[in-house]
Formats: sequence, C-alpha cells, structure tokens
Amino acid sequence: MKNKLFKILSISLLGAISAYSCSTIQKVVVNREAASQEYGKILLGKQTLSQFNKEPFKTWYDFQYANYTPDAQTVEALKKGHKLNKYKIKFFLATWDGQSQEVFPKFIKVIKGADYPLQKLDIIALSRRMDSPESEEIKYHVSSVPTIILEQYGQEVERITPMPSDIANIEKQLLVAVEKYSPAKKVTAPKKKHKKKSRRKATKEALQQE
Repeated sequence: MKNKLFKILSISLLGAISAYSCSTIQKVVVNREAASQEYGKILLGKQTLSQFNKEPFKTWYDFQYANYTPDAQTVEALKKGHKLNKYKIKFFLATWDGQSQEVFPKFIKVIKGADYPLQKLDIIALSRRMDSPESEEIKYHVSSVPTIILEQYGQEVERITPMPSDIANIEKQLLVAVEKYSPAKKVTAPKKKHKKKSRRKATKEALQQE
C-alpha cells in the first residue's frame, strides 16, 4: 500500500515539474508568415530553407539559384579542411527586399557546394520595420539586410553586409572572413630543460674522477 502511494506521489510530482518546465520555456515559432499590404506575403522570424520552396518566395529563389555559378576554386577553398564548417552562420534577410532576394539563393548555393551542414545555419527574416518576433536583430545589432554573421563558440567573429557590387562574389567574401579567423598555427618543438647539478653532487663527481 505504501509503495503504491509512493508511486502515485512520484508520478504527480514529475508531472508538476514537467508542466512547470514547459510553462517557463519560451517556445520559438518557426516558419512564421505574415501579410503585408505593400509586399503581400512575407516571412517573419526564424525560418527553415523549405519555406523558399513556397510561392511567392520560390519564384525569385529558384531563379537566382539556377542562374548563379560560384567560383569553383573559391568554393573548394571553403570546403578544404572544413574551413567554413567551423562556424555557425546567421543570415538576416527580408523577403520583401530585392537585395536579400538576390544574395540569399546565391549564398545557399555556395555553402551547399562547400558541404556546409545546413543545420548550423539560422535564417532570420525581418519585417519592413526591420524587426522580428524574437528580436534577434537587436541582440546582433542588425540594421540592414542582408547581413551574414559568423559565430564561433557563441561569439561573433565576423559579419558580412554585401553591397550591390559585392553580390557577384559572395563566396570570396566568405573566404576572406573565414581565413581572417583561421590563421595557420606554427608548431614549435618544446625546449629541452637542462637540469642543474647541485654543488654537492658536482663536488662528489669531481672527487670520483680524481
């Protein structure tokens, strides 16, 4: 009887703890969409790449992706030694913004070519007011789109805010950013430690030699 009562109390306590934990953890809504009078359907907040298989985003995404040929040598350099894979990437864009529509598909083609794990990519879509539901743009001080942020160990190490003239070589900008924070480490041989002989030991050895 006591064991049965103990089990019932334990289950109840676990249920209460679980319910409390769920209530205190803030849920992040992914793939949020919104309607805009000026731009029609737009994306807001954290997104997955699958969202760009939907209209109206699919039209411009597919066009830019298909018509861009990244520099093969640069992509190979990003791929070599998993240079790019060492970083977590945040891509801030706006689906209503023309430059975001041009840069984002090209960027995806580049990182796919470099075998970058897409699960390490965060896509954050901003509104016309340059904000998002989780306010990540405030945390990262983002005031323009597109903005690409490279992180390592939870710290921002570099950001890229492509200008119109830079769109054609987004892979080269990525390589410059990655190489800037991936210096070649010089391996040096450890110095040999010379043990000093004590005065008493040195005297003893000298007497033995006589």
